[in-house]
Amino acid sequence: MFDQFDAALLARLQFAFTVSFHIIFPAFTIGLASYLAVLEGLWLIRRNQVYLNLFNYWKTIFAVVFGMGVVSGLVMSYEFGTNWAVFSDKAGPVIGPMMGYEVLSAFFLEAGFLGVMLFGMKRVGEGLHFFATLMVAAGTVISAIWILAVNSWMQTPAGFGVNEAGQYVAENWWAIVFNPSFPYRFVHMVLAAYLTTALVVGAVGGWHLNRQNRAGGVKPATRIMFSMAMWMAAIVAPIQIFAGDQHGLNTLEYQPAKIAALEGHYETQRGAPLILFGLPDNEAARTRYKIEIPKAGSLILTHELDGELKGLEDFPREDWPPAAIIFWSFRVMVGLGLLMAGLGLWSLWARWRGTLGTGRWLNRAAVAMGPAGFLAVLAGWITTEVGRQPWTIYGHLRTAESIAPVEAPAVATSLIAFVVIYFAVFGAGTYYILRLMGRSPDEPHGVEADAVPLRAGGSIRPKPGTAG
Repeated sequence: MFDQFDAALLARLQFAFTVSFHIIFPAFTIGLASYLAVLEGLWLIRRNQVYLNLFNYWKTIFAVVFGMGVVSGLVMSYEFGTNWAVFSDKAGPVIGPMMGYEVLSAFFLEAGFLGVMLFGMKRVGEGLHFFATLMVAAGTVISAIWILAVNSWMQTPAGFGVNEAGQYVAENWWAIVFNPSFPYRFVHMVLAAYLTTALVVGAVGGWHLNRQNRAGGVKPATRIMFSMAMWMAAIVAPIQIFAGDQHGLNTLEYQPAKIAALEGHYETQRGAPLILFGLPDNEAARTRYKIEIPKAGSLILTHELDGELKGLEDFPREDWPPAAIIFWSFRVMVGLGLLMAGLGLWSLWARWRGTLGTGRWLNRAAVAMGPAGFLAVLAGWITTEVGRQPWTIYGHLRTAESIAPVEAPAVATSLIAFVVIYFAVFGAGTYYILRLMGRSPDEPHGVEADAVPLRAGGSIRPKPGTAG
């Protein structure tokens, strides 16, 4: 039944499907863990029950998302051995240790302190509990460091040699980890995670604000949650645009064919236009139905009106990435980024007018933008990974040479199984998360919600007979 399909294409689709499901969870937990650390820190400093309520509210959601992220990521490890055994054999001496370091230095840190963060406030005391929260937040960022180091090395490989068996072996670990694209990818991804979290928190806040406005009054926890989310969007979105520009310049230097494809340029030219929309056609080697701004492409990428941009025709045709896919995924990412910046500016205007939280349309816009961070992350990863084609290790190992000797029906069967199971399991998990978000953040939540009742004047103290 599946004999007519190519095993390599099916294996790529399978990995793309599983990694797309997986990436949305770390993109949320990286930012949410830091948000929890901020909330607990503010509670310890100000002794305001509102911050503790928010901490317990988002702590439960974090636990569910963290668990879903772990489960969704396990499958990819097996795919390296089943579908991509040749790649694993050749690149294992380089990427294997880095994946191991991620488990030892990051995942163990997160998992080791997660239980304390979730259940330990009455048992270990405030200081140690806050330390545990900080360690969970640090673990998520360290995990991103190692994973992005691996991916960046595959994009801009450095610091390695080839042994007699044809394997890539480490010669300089500093050059491998801190390869040319790593700093840009790391900053871009972490900022994306913070924006994703801010938009989710803002969406939940906007939804509850509209409900509370209709009911007759805004409650403090919802107002504070929404305000913090809008501050994050207003501050981080412009920084992300700048970071994305720097990332693009780095990609132009090390992966010019990717830039030519995502910009839709087939001919090398000076004063290249910025093609806003069009239909790139690799077979015809041209972009059809172009809507463009003269010279803007050169201005953005070279910072000169007459700067030269290489087109795809300057590269061997067998090295061209699928231009149509990354042309549009890149524009989806950029368009969503501009909408995020617009939402942040709108919130600043509402804040200045004193209507933040009471403006029905801003709240609705925040709700509508809730999924935007996840969509932008997915679009960015599609641009990055599809734009690397036809290479697994850019310029050194082709994707067609990386596939294991597997049959197309075997890959297709497991792909169908993954699709069914993932949508069933993670669909149920997502539904449960949405149910959790539907609860009011202004009420105590979690197993330790009764540990620290509010006293007169807003001070917080443990109940008699309890620790923490």
